[in-house]
Amino acid sequence: MKSGLGGVVFDMDGVIVDSHPAHRAAWREFLRLLEKDVSESELDFIMDGRKRAEILEYFLGTLDATQLEEYGQMKDELFWRSESALIPIPGVFGFIDCLHTEGIPMAVATSASLSRTRSTLRRMGLADRFIAVVTGDEVSKGKPDPSIYRVACDRLHCAPHSAVAVEDAASGVRAAKGAGLKCIGIATHRPDELLLAAGADAVLKDFLHLTIPHFHSLLGMQVTSALPW
Repeated sequence: MKSGLGGVVFDMDGVIVDSHPAHRAAWREFLRLLEKDVSESELDFIMDGRKRAEILEYFLGTLDATQLEEYGQMKDELFWRSESALIPIPGVFGFIDCLHTEGIPMAVATSASLSRTRSTLRRMGLADRFIAVVTGDEVSKGKPDPSIYRVACDRLHCAPHSAVAVEDAASGVRAAKGAGLKCIGIATHRPDELLLAAGADAVLKDFLHLTIPHFHSLLGMQVTSALPW
């Protein structure tokens, strides 16, 4: 297959793994332990692809490095108590396998910490599928700043205009588009319209029945030969 597709960059939470319910529960419990009550609508802030430090300071105010580390570890421990609730987004394993079989390089660009990202990918059995993993720890500004996608493309050795991001949050879509990538939205927990308004080129509910030719067609890309699936 000949294609202009230089690489695919996946967000993690809400794209590879359906971790949002576990994150909401962990953040709710974490804030409760600090005697800070928040509404469900306030918790929506955590779902927009933000770095952990941004979320902590949004709810708790300015924190020093020691507090950020301590609170971050505390929240992650609460999150992993819900490990059994983590499930892959439907169809994502099959689609990643298709990309791998075709030799299309893949990366992860996530606002999550490096330790949680590595742990999640390992638990999902996907640690060896990605050439590059870029986390929120490695960039000074979180999404919607485009830095994380620029770094991912650098590590894939591909031009941003030849890469495609897969995102589930409006801030992530804006980050990808700001870096020059095309972007597919995954609307498992979001309205399609929110992702399209942020600039997504197309939106899917999940990866079920998604073939590489369909993926190309969603982006207006051409391939020169038919594929066997």
